[in-house]
Amino acid sequence: MTENILPKVPTLRRGYRFQFEPAQGCHVLLYPEGMIKLNDSAAEILKRVDGARSVGGIVAELQASFPGAEGIEEDILAFVEVAVERFWIELR
Repeated sequence: MTENILPKVPTLRRGYRFQFEPAQGCHVLLYPEGMIKLNDSAAEILKRVDGARSVGGIVAELQASFPGAEGIEEDILAFVEVAVERFWIELR
């Protein structure tokens, strides 16, 4: 699945909202049944999930923003796969 997702465009699933939550001191993903606290890496990825950028575009942007981060592409692809499996995002 990894190679096939690079040209796909991720979007948040209906009912999910990404935002910074001051009370939690971190970015969260809100949905009707609850909230998911996100680490900084997940938040950087989801900040770029805007329905316009492809997964490959997000990878390229994060590689440019964090040039010293080794294995960043693999980490992003792994996160996207998990987020799809957990129904946080959809790929078009």
